[in-house]
Amino acid sequence: MSEARRMGTRRRIMAGAVALVLLPGRGGAETPAGTALAAAMREAMGDAIPVDGRIELWLPELVDNGAQVPLAVMVASPMTAEDHIVAIAVFATGNPTPQVARFELFPGLARAEIETRIRVAEDQEIVVLARDSGGKVWRASAAVKVVHGGCRG
Repeated sequence: MSEARRMGTRRRIMAGAVALVLLPGRGGAETPAGTALAAAMREAMGDAIPVDGRIELWLPELVDNGAQVPLAVMVASPMTAEDHIVAIAVFATGNPTPQVARFELFPGLARAEIETRIRVAEDQEIVVLARDSGGKVWRASAAVKVVHGGCRG
C-alpha cells in the first residue's frame, strides 16, 4: 500500500452515478447488469446501505492488460476485537460476474489492507465494499480504462 500512498489519494468519482448502480429501485439498478451487481453486493454485505469513507482504493486509471490489473485497498480501522473490518469485497461493474474478490479479515491483524490483481475486459467502475464489526458497510470506487494494443481510440 505504500506505493498507493505515494501515488496520491484515491480518485473521487461522481457519487450520484455510483448510487444509481448501488441502490435497488434506482435508474441503473433496473438494468440486467445493475440488478446482478446489486444482488452480488447484497449477498456479500447484507442489506446495509454503503456509506462513502474510510476506504483508500488504488488502481491505475489506464491499463494495457485487463487480465492483470493491480488493486490495493486499505480501510481505516484499529483492528481490535471491539472495532475491526470483517470483510472486504471487490466488484467490477462491467463483468458478467460482478464480484471479483472477497477477503475475510479478523481482529489482531496489523491493518485492514489487501493487494491483489483483478481481471477486467473493458472500461468500467471498480467498487469496493468493507463491512465493519458493527455491521456498517463502507464504499469506495474508481474507474479503470483498458487500452488494447497500446492505443486508445
